[in-house]
Amino acid sequence: MTTRPRLRNPRTFVPGIVAVALFAVMAAVFVGAGFDTAAGFPADANITATIGYALMGLLEFGGESIVSSEGFLAAFIIVALLLDAALEGSVMLAERDLRGGDDER
Repeated sequence: MTTRPRLRNPRTFVPGIVAVALFAVMAAVFVGAGFDTAAGFPADANITATIGYALMGLLEFGGESIVSSEGFLAAFIIVALLLDAALEGSVMLAERDLRGGDDER
């Protein structure tokens, strides 16, 4: 069974005020931001191939440029490395838990 949070405790009141203030700042930034209109794809473009080529930084398909975009190859590789590191770290922690304690490597 859980208990209700105490709202009169200053230690829990101050972080709540900070969270509400942060939310207000983020909401003001979001509402005040200006967004450009979406460019979209041409009518004859293969959308799946175009997204794949844009992801890998290849802006031409068959010698002609389909859609102008930025290359995302560096971001793709960085995300892949971070996910790989997270997976290896989780396997290492799971193995340590199965062995039953802290062992030094």
